[in-house]
Amino acid sequence: MPNIVEQGRDNPSMIRRPNCIAALAATLAVACSPTLDWREFVPEGSGLSMTFPCRTDRHARPVTMGGAQVQMEMLVCSAGGATWAVSFFDVADPAKVSATLAEWRGAAVANVRGVLPQPAPMHVKGMTPNDQAVHVVVSGTLPDGAAVQEHAAFFVHGLRVYSATVIGAAPAPQAVEAFFNGLKFPA
Repeated sequence: MPNIVEQGRDNPSMIRRPNCIAALAATLAVACSPTLDWREFVPEGSGLSMTFPCRTDRHARPVTMGGAQVQMEMLVCSAGGATWAVSFFDVADPAKVSATLAEWRGAAVANVRGVLPQPAPMHVKGMTPNDQAVHVVVSGTLPDGAAVQEHAAFFVHGLRVYSATVIGAAPAPQAVEAFFNGLKFPA
């Protein structure tokens, strides 16, 4: 399939790549399935290039994290039986970046009533190195008691902290890998 790049109609800051190049880590059957319509874009103000398997909605809300109230931005969509999200906000004090990542990871695990698993190192091309930049896979439950699996990554670029999350009953491993491999900071 030729590489088709067009301005997306659903979000002026989105460039759509329907040929699955953004999902190289996934098999063609998963990455190009009608259920997962992969799109690569750099949302305004995010500083991060990301690949989502569906059209995102953007939300913002104040949260208390790292001992301060911050404005968290979130891009989120649902497809293939899972919810896909990238959230981010700025930390004012450089000395609190690592602690904020650790706190955010703990909150994500608590949200699904899971147990903090052994984290694995997370690397996103162009990120600021940080010992708290990790990936976790958590088994837990939703408020209604439904079992879920959460794949969550926490990383940083400068003073901006990020979380990328896939949550669902059984997210397809190839699609989860494609989602995380699609994260990068443009040069």
